[in-house]
Amino acid sequence: MPIKAVLFDMFDTLMLIEKNHEFYSPSLMRMYRYLNKNGIDAPFEKFNTAYIQARDQLYAEADLNFEEPHFNVRVSEALKSLGYNYDVSSPIVAAATNEFCEEFMKYVRVDENAEATLKGLHGKYKLGIISNFAIPECVLKLLRASNLDGLFDVVVVSAAVNKRKPSPEIFQSTLKALGVSASETVFVGDTIDADIEGPKAVGMKAVYIERRTQKASEKFCPDKTIKSLNELPLALERC
Repeated sequence: MPIKAVLFDMFDTLMLIEKNHEFYSPSLMRMYRYLNKNGIDAPFEKFNTAYIQARDQLYAEADLNFEEPHFNVRVSEALKSLGYNYDVSSPIVAAATNEFCEEFMKYVRVDENAEATLKGLHGKYKLGIISNFAIPECVLKLLRASNLDGLFDVVVVSAAVNKRKPSPEIFQSTLKALGVSASETVFVGDTIDADIEGPKAVGMKAVYIERRTQKASEKFCPDKTIKSLNELPLALERC
């Protein structure tokens, strides 16, 4: 069956996170400084502990069903544990999340072959993104800042739907939004469990972009393996 749609993972596939993911500490500090200026009177060490505990507790529960709570939830829970009753919809919480995002974006760059590859595929296939990320707004900002947003028919971020790869629901809902079947779709990503096992389990083809050494899947093999995005057009023709 001919391929009608190509879906992409976002981070470390289309956009690369630089400096070995060193964004976390400076992003957390920037968020803390914003909160501190806006009435959160707690030392950073205490806030950091509260944040980590809130994050880890959320994921201990969410991991059971491949859920993805929005980043606002962990911020709200951390603040509540410090005695500040800010709901997830609070402007303070949303602004704190945005501060984290703005710092994180400094550590992200578009893959050197992404734009040309996407423009070459645009119009030939329906294009989409399925990204595991707790701040959907940040993914959209990065795409707009890179002038790539207009190339995609759909962008699905896990925290916007509270499901993350490899959950079948996030793939199936994206296919429905695009109006294509799994057998007509190829997923491109860099992570074995999320980007190969996940799409293959729902009947999609999968192209693995090899960014680092990973343990092979015991269930599924990628249909093609590439080293660079500029190899993708030929790989799609042979899927």
